[in-house]
Amino acid sequence: MNNIVKNIAIWLIVALVLMTVFNQFGPKGGSESQVVYSQFITDVKDGRIAKVTIDGRVLRGVTNEGRKFNTYAPSDPWLVSDLLKNNVTVEAKPDEEPSVLMSIFVSWFPMLLLIGVWVFFMRQMQGGGKGGAFSFGKSKARQLDENSNHTTFADVAGCDEAKEEVSELVEFLRDPTKFQKLGGRIPRGVLMVGPPGTGKTLLAKAIAGEAKVPFFTISGSDFVEMFVGVGAARVRDMFEQAKKSSPCIIFIDEIDAVGRHRGAGTGGGNDEREQTLNQMLVEMDGFEANSGVIVIAATNRADVLDKALLRPGRFDRQVMVGLPDIRGREQILKVHMRKVPLDADVKADILARGTPGFSGADLANLVNEAALFAARRNKRTVDMQDFEDAKDKIFMGPERKSMIMREEERRNTAYHESGHAVVAALLPHADPVHKVTIMPRGWALGLTWQLPEHDRISNYKDKMLEEISILFGGRIAEEIFMNQMSTGASNDFERATKIARDMVTKYGMSDSLGTMVYAGNEQDSMFGSMSSKTVSEATQQKVDAEIRRILDEQYGVARTLLEDNRDKVEVMTAALLEWETIDAEQIDDIMAGKPPRPPKPVASSNKPAADNDKGGGTTTEPTPQPAAKT
Repeated sequence: MNNIVKNIAIWLIVALVLMTVFNQFGPKGGSESQVVYSQFITDVKDGRIAKVTIDGRVLRGVTNEGRKFNTYAPSDPWLVSDLLKNNVTVEAKPDEEPSVLMSIFVSWFPMLLLIGVWVFFMRQMQGGGKGGAFSFGKSKARQLDENSNHTTFADVAGCDEAKEEVSELVEFLRDPTKFQKLGGRIPRGVLMVGPPGTGKTLLAKAIAGEAKVPFFTISGSDFVEMFVGVGAARVRDMFEQAKKSSPCIIFIDEIDAVGRHRGAGTGGGNDEREQTLNQMLVEMDGFEANSGVIVIAATNRADVLDKALLRPGRFDRQVMVGLPDIRGREQILKVHMRKVPLDADVKADILARGTPGFSGADLANLVNEAALFAARRNKRTVDMQDFEDAKDKIFMGPERKSMIMREEERRNTAYHESGHAVVAALLPHADPVHKVTIMPRGWALGLTWQLPEHDRISNYKDKMLEEISILFGGRIAEEIFMNQMSTGASNDFERATKIARDMVTKYGMSDSLGTMVYAGNEQDSMFGSMSSKTVSEATQQKVDAEIRRILDEQYGVARTLLEDNRDKVEVMTAALLEWETIDAEQIDDIMAGKPPRPPKPVASSNKPAADNDKGGGTTTEPTPQPAAKT
């Protein structure tokens, strides 16, 4: 608000100055009428002019009727004699020359105005930081002192190994002599690596909170500006401020914005980003012994960082902050559940088992969405149903109850999802089917949700082959029961082909082609990802043939299963058309040959509105929870 008022005041001053100048040097006439010079001479000769005042080249006169006028006179040496001959009273005024100061002001005003506008916009580009418009080299790091940072290790859960790795940093900041006595040196830099949302920033803040030391935080992109050398100056200023507050912690978030491999761009050594990185390398390796300044950086792209940044003496230690396991997810949920009133039926361990692959940020979002569901339903506490609905929304997207779908498309979607679910339930290594729905959610018309029984660390050939069969189940069910094909399986085919290609080209899971990698080498460049071809045309043909063989075999497996279990597909389709969503217990009943039990009663505000006349589109399924890379 203050910036808006300041900007309005600046432009009002500029407008006032312009109006003053124009009024000072603009034409002065008031109610006088303007006449042309030839008409003025004619009126003089006809005796209609009573008085004329000569003001330089401007003539102001009064007619016999008392009407005032003015005109501009050219160089006419006979003008005064003509006026006197026709009995016109003539007055003359000396030329008014502007003062010296006013002349200087008028001549320099455009330049001053231009400089003022430039300073104003420079202030906006610099964010109005300390030092005014010319504080380009000042650090933008925000400082939290020991009294304003209340985050501790108690607020961080799900990363016990990472907390153990950084706990000695806290001990060093509290009592550095303990390490100095034995000749030890604390790491000058700690790089936290992990997927987004796993708590890297929170962990760095907790280190400063535990040690009760100042905490400087800045993003990697804050160093880079349009002017070459500004980033390097900011790095110098940041380290100077940190040394004055020693012992302290400098936290650089998303360091890959400034720490990427040098030489990848076209700017060479004069590139702004490379100069900033060079200055950071010098500052980190130029610390005085035991200065008490520890640099912590976070990134999810450690592979793109410059090697000089990762060598001992700079970032000597890398701390992996990965996705939490089931125990870690339970601990994280309990941390976030402190902030909401919970019903007695809420069990954090059950929610942890049902959220494999969730990061800390995802779990915080889950608790928040559950609280929002409870608030919309006018509840006093958040119960398990709210958490289940929030989990469904995060996994599958929001329900689109207002979407209009024709009965034929609705039935086709039901057969499609039943095909996925029946194949998944019959295969031995597939994840259990948690829920099937034909309620449109997000971009999908129907969804089959498989929930792993435990955290997946590695993926295996048998399971990957079964995933391909499950993906083909939807299209095959459309062909068998509806005798047609729809565009809804396009995403299924794309994912199945990718799994088969990775098996052949990356994972060595092909008996005919062996354990050789046939995928191209992908490299980051200034224009994005580039891949180089590493196999011949003949080998590529063999790769394509092997991928086709895998897909055809799994297509046959899925078709055989569905043709042998037509009754189960029909029963599941009827249940979906009646209830729109079925859960694991109902699916188990169908696969056991029993009639599916009715859905559990829910509050009226939770029950989806059934509409037998809903609209269609392309059916896609959500990607199953991906396995962790090895």
